[in-house]
Amino acid sequence: MARPYHPGPKQFVFAVRDGNDQQVSVGDAQEAYVAFSAFFRDRDSDTYTISDEPAGQGLVLMPGQGVISRTKDGDQPRSEYLQVDRGNRYLPSAMLFFENGYAGLDRFGQWFSDLSDLDASPETRGAARAATITTEAAAIEEVARIWADSGIVDPSDQYYVFFDSHGGDDDRADRAALLKLIEFLGIERVDAPAEAAGGEVWVRTDPRLDSEFVRWS
Repeated sequence: MARPYHPGPKQFVFAVRDGNDQQVSVGDAQEAYVAFSAFFRDRDSDTYTISDEPAGQGLVLMPGQGVISRTKDGDQPRSEYLQVDRGNRYLPSAMLFFENGYAGLDRFGQWFSDLSDLDASPETRGAARAATITTEAAAIEEVARIWADSGIVDPSDQYYVFFDSHGGDDDRADRAALLKLIEFLGIERVDAPAEAAGGEVWVRTDPRLDSEFVRWS
């Protein structure tokens, strides 16, 4: 059986390619995050690894490739990969791992089981992610995840604005997934105002999304 993840006092190993590993013993996730933040900022490496050996779980940050990987051991070992569009995503991923291990990153983005899948264009990856979502509940949850990262409600309360103030070259995978999902859900997309940023997506509000957005706020 897979070993359960137990938050609380524990030890982590931080490593980079130079072999100068650092083992830390911490009382909670915030303490682990502070320790890793210092480790991350004090080193210039293409790869940073966080290992929770008792739980059989790990997180690998690869700024050199723009990739995050998460792993877990057990009867069904798993490795998954996530393309990172912005440099400020690495440390938040570490915090989620410290809080709840492998599962803590479930909603962090579009995970793929094969690293080669990340070679596809962001639009292809986003569409592929959306295609795996086949129920209304899952689609609403994924739309809420995307909205929570950079969404707002228009002051008129008539529209949800996704990717607020973001340019068209940002968030391409999530945008592609979103467009497929709102079509699946039958949510109406509207033209963004002329003054809106090029990457914004505007849709009419929908009661099905309201409560889910509150959960993610």
